[in-house]
Amino acid sequence: MSDEDADAPRTGADDPHVEVVRAVGHENVTAEHASTFELTTDDWLTPAGDCIVGVEADRTPRDFSTEFREACRDADATIEATLVVEAGDETFEETVTGRGDPGLALLDDRSMVGRTSGYTDDERTILVDGDGAAADLDRALVAALADGADLTLRLAVEPGE
Repeated sequence: MSDEDADAPRTGADDPHVEVVRAVGHENVTAEHASTFELTTDDWLTPAGDCIVGVEADRTPRDFSTEFREACRDADATIEATLVVEAGDETFEETVTGRGDPGLALLDDRSMVGRTSGYTDDERTILVDGDGAAADLDRALVAALADGADLTLRLAVEPGE
């Protein structure tokens, strides 16, 4: 990540229901996991980490605002995770849509996981019942991440009615 990226806003500016996380790809990104996708603050990735799509994340769920975390704990909330990958002159974008859950702790200080299941028994789950996982991501986007491209994850929660 460039110094300019590191100085960019790290949240959804004035929108308390948006959080932004910046990370980078890694040569071992395969994005083959069928039920999760993950970003980590670690600067390394082994081939076994087939759900991890980004390393060196600049934020974790623990950094998210209290208002954002509380909105995510609404079972009727919709949570969109939009991954934007910048690879030279190409930009790839994918969105995974899931929901909130009262069991979301959102307190992990190392990684964050989006899930296609309803599993919430950890502090790193950022959405449940997602409509996609790492294996569902566009393969050109995954190839760009395997080449070390920059990744921006935009999390937006729409509270339930």
